[in-house]
Amino acid sequence: MRTFAIGDIHGGLKAVVQVLNQLEVTEQDTLIFMGDYVDGWSESAQVVAFLIDLSEKINCIFIKGNHDVWCQNWLADHNDVNPSWFLHGGKETMESYESFSAEEKKQHLAFFESMQMYYLDATNRLFLHAGFTSMHGVAKETYTHKFCTDRTLWEMALAMDKKIGLDHALYPKRLKHYKEIYIGHTPTTNYNESTPMNAVNVWNIDTGAAFKGSVTAMNIDTKAFFQSDSLPSLYPNETGRNK
Repeated sequence: MRTFAIGDIHGGLKAVVQVLNQLEVTEQDTLIFMGDYVDGWSESAQVVAFLIDLSEKINCIFIKGNHDVWCQNWLADHNDVNPSWFLHGGKETMESYESFSAEEKKQHLAFFESMQMYYLDATNRLFLHAGFTSMHGVAKETYTHKFCTDRTLWEMALAMDKKIGLDHALYPKRLKHYKEIYIGHTPTTNYNESTPMNAVNVWNIDTGAAFKGSVTAMNIDTKAFFQSDSLPSLYPNETGRNK
């Protein structure tokens, strides 16, 4: 039995298929998707359809990202087009749905509505899209939208020396609650890193698929990771969010 955390996909169906082929997953495995399934490349609706089908065969946990919130709102009301969403991949997502029926869109809406804001496993490992701000952990978070949008948790982890232990006075209180924390949302390519990054007990699995990076899956026990080709190479006639 293996558990993999899979980073942001952003409409790159070809990339997530590549990664899953490398994993050779079985019914005994668990896949934890870190959010942002849509927005960027041309196959957002197709990614969602693929994941719905995959979840009927493999144990999948789907975390909700900020782009997924925007898409969910639009699927619920096609007049609800957030300007920020439209400029950051929403236009491509809307176009990807042009061949989908009203019934299929309804099924996808239900899929987004069923996503979890965070997941805590039996060994106290936390999975969420972005971060949280409460010093008392996710269960006490007042501003729940932070699960999709917060970057301060990752920035704070980066600022800490990796050698600082849990009992060190400088160890961030937010991080002490959990054995490990897995996130997406902030591309590692922002730091000129094409692979997952680790800071203190936080693992960032978003390797820039929305832009010029790849989709990544990490075995959370061994820390071995598997990556797709770069998204621009898989979609050579598109720009993704490289605008």
